[in-house]
Amino acid sequence: MSLGQPIWTRRLRTDVVLLLARVTPCGNIPFAPGTWGSLAGLAFYVVCLLPFAELGHGGPLYLAVGAMILLAVGLCGEVEIRLGKKDPGEVVLDEFVVMPLCFLGWPIFPVNWPDAVVWLLGFALFRLFDIGKPFGIAGLQRLPGGWGVVIDDVAAALAACATLHLAGCAWWAFHR
Repeated sequence: MSLGQPIWTRRLRTDVVLLLARVTPCGNIPFAPGTWGSLAGLAFYVVCLLPFAELGHGGPLYLAVGAMILLAVGLCGEVEIRLGKKDPGEVVLDEFVVMPLCFLGWPIFPVNWPDAVVWLLGFALFRLFDIGKPFGIAGLQRLPGGWGVVIDDVAAALAACATLHLAGCAWWAFHR
């Protein structure tokens, strides 16, 4: 099985591909577009996806996030082809779709932090790992097409999630 660029995006108009991949207007902001895309992803998670997690129905949440990641792989890779650039900064769909991964398992976690604190910490940790790309995350960008654009963000979000859980465990251990 090859992880090549999906072909379904070839039929889409360029303006549609760019609109979606930029999570317009986020990708059009001239400073820190990835941060704006991440904030939009956080807002989308809180408003649209979090209710599934809080109801104990993680399945639909994980399915939605998985589908969004596959959509992002296709669209982000297509933008690379059409613009002739590797991982253009204006493409923020990758940051947008992975934000929910920062909070996997959190609604059932035994720490009583206010939601806003959890969201702020998850967001900050994700940006730290996305920008710094430690733990081999940078190497994932070498994957072909949209896979290289998106999978490094998946890894950064999972690293943020793990760090958030470790911080929560440490807090719980010292404050019970």
